[in-house]
Amino acid sequence: MSLLPGLDAHNTVDPTAHASNYDLLGDRQLLERVLEIYDQGTVATALRDIDDRWCRETLNRMIKGKAKQKVTRAEARRLIAMLPCAPRHQGRADFTFIDLFAGIGGIRRGFESIGGECVFTSEWDKYAVRTYKANHYCDPATHRFNRDIRDVTLSACAEVDEDAAYAHIDKEIPDHDVLLAGFPCQPFSLAGVSKKNSMGRKHGFECDAQGTLFFDVARIIAAKRPPAFMLENVKNLKSHDKGQTFRIICEALDELGYDVADVAAPKGRDPKVIDARHFVPQHRERIVLVGFRRDLNVHQGFTLRDMANVYPKHRPSFGDLLDDSVDEKYILTPNLWDYLYRYAKKHREKGNGFGFGLTGRNDVARTLSARYHKDGSEILVDRGFDERKPFDSPQNLRNRPRRLTPQECARLMGFDTPGESRFVVPVSDTQAYRQFGNSVVVPVFEAVAKLMKPRIIEARRKHQHQQQQAPHQTELELAM
Repeated sequence: MSLLPGLDAHNTVDPTAHASNYDLLGDRQLLERVLEIYDQGTVATALRDIDDRWCRETLNRMIKGKAKQKVTRAEARRLIAMLPCAPRHQGRADFTFIDLFAGIGGIRRGFESIGGECVFTSEWDKYAVRTYKANHYCDPATHRFNRDIRDVTLSACAEVDEDAAYAHIDKEIPDHDVLLAGFPCQPFSLAGVSKKNSMGRKHGFECDAQGTLFFDVARIIAAKRPPAFMLENVKNLKSHDKGQTFRIICEALDELGYDVADVAAPKGRDPKVIDARHFVPQHRERIVLVGFRRDLNVHQGFTLRDMANVYPKHRPSFGDLLDDSVDEKYILTPNLWDYLYRYAKKHREKGNGFGFGLTGRNDVARTLSARYHKDGSEILVDRGFDERKPFDSPQNLRNRPRRLTPQECARLMGFDTPGESRFVVPVSDTQAYRQFGNSVVVPVFEAVAKLMKPRIIEARRKHQHQQQQAPHQTELELAM
């Protein structure tokens, strides 16, 4: 991006920016927040637009406490303009949610779009954290950012019992209406289960899922009892470890008192597996687990089969997502293109399906992966390669395919719409490709959120009613 976010060509504050609580931050806190996203040179350059006294060394000395530099009001406004704006509904949201294993915030974007407010985020990858904080408003008054989820759940501390762990979770994580998590897929080990059972564990999942990151999700659900959750994973979760992983997850969620939508759907016709190609020109399948607390009685009839009702009327074409001109560095070198072409040809002759994916303007792209930075082979933008002509003809050599740019990846993943370049990419191309390849397609989760919203609102209302009734019930019991 040629300009930093929040600024137009005249370095003025974006007129569409909404009220935020950044003014609660002191000078150093505000600088530190911006430096969580951008390097010192970039921040110093931005401040030098206001006053030329700023340089990287001045900034560094201030952050280290070696200089007492004051930030003027104009400079503070410049720094705030580099941070993401608060959504329009901030402070008056329809519901609240937490964002676990957040990546760059694709799932958050979907639930925020329907009126939700994020109150807690956890993501351990330092580069993904930079991109997340560059694009998602984290309210200084109401939002907490966490790095390692195990610091909250205490799952790495074997000596901590369940009650102590749940009390710690309850203290560290705000109350919320929906838990969102895109946890990694890991095998479950059943070793030592009987010994743990004999120790009187309160929850079966405390044995079965221990040592996995799903265990941390389950502990948070057990401690906070949110009215609803939405979990996302790769399609292969169902078959992972011969089905044992998926079975334990479903049993744990059932044990915790939640009804998981479409849990028993047959293989091959499972609405929990959603393909992003209905929303963007990319074949990308993910499994989605939606659950509602059974005691709130809002789960009946909810099914992801209704996703077809929220498909967009118009899906952009692959060509709609492309820039008219890009830097030549994204065009494959002659050597790399020659290697990929001959590698694919060799496997094709053997009857194998390995090879690059040359993608035309009206094609559906293959799945963007985290390894895209290596050679871009799964999604190569066709620049006019003609199979009827010799591979090394002047025209074909001139029209070698290219990789997508990071900004085009943002559109392919639904963070931006065609023609937009609003999504801020503050990291290297290599890190950006990894992040987009590990992310989710935003419009898919906007659609899931739309389906869930009426039940989230009803579950929230019933949950609040339960909480209001609880003290009254306790008083009656004491009186009796």
